[in-house]
Amino acid sequence: MNFYREKRMAKKPASTEVAIHELIAGRWSPRAYSSEPVSRDQLRAVLEAARWAPSSYNAQPWRFVVFDRSVDEVAFKKAFATLVPFNQGWNAPAPVLIAVTAHTLTSKGDVNRCALYDAGAAAMSLVLQAHALGLAAHQMSGFDVNAFRTTFELPKDVEPIAMISLGHYGDVDKLDPVLREREKAPRQRVALAEIAYGGGWKKAF
Repeated sequence: MNFYREKRMAKKPASTEVAIHELIAGRWSPRAYSSEPVSRDQLRAVLEAARWAPSSYNAQPWRFVVFDRSVDEVAFKKAFATLVPFNQGWNAPAPVLIAVTAHTLTSKGDVNRCALYDAGAAAMSLVLQAHALGLAAHQMSGFDVNAFRTTFELPKDVEPIAMISLGHYGDVDKLDPVLREREKAPRQRVALAEIAYGGGWKKAF
């Protein structure tokens, strides 16, 4: 299976120190969207991928709130309003927002210290599946958590963690000059030696 829709997808592969799977190396966080709707089948696929993420004790604490502009524009606009102004700017054409939340308590009422970790794993599964479908996905911490909680009446034990915008790749040249430059710049990460230790803290791997 070819993971890439050649005519639609902006490629920006990672410059890795060793070879890794193309799905992981190719996933990145674009900001140029088109306004073309995302199909319901595509939405179900990314959510299904998230559903099969691993979790501590198989608690599956993640909950995703989907805002599809083509289905419920009112709800979409309410979610969009919670984004910080910078994120509102480049997300204006995006057809879908997905809020990543997690139940922070176990079924026994104890604090689930792995809840956010597990929800992050599910979110990563979601964006990898989006990439496999040739969709663009960008995860954001820049939204008003309290406003989102109030607007959508979240239970007390549910923590809003991030927002993911999802859509089809758009025209980079329509971004403002600063974002256009970021979009075209090479991707960067710290060296492997800085994030992986062997046998003890800060011991060379």
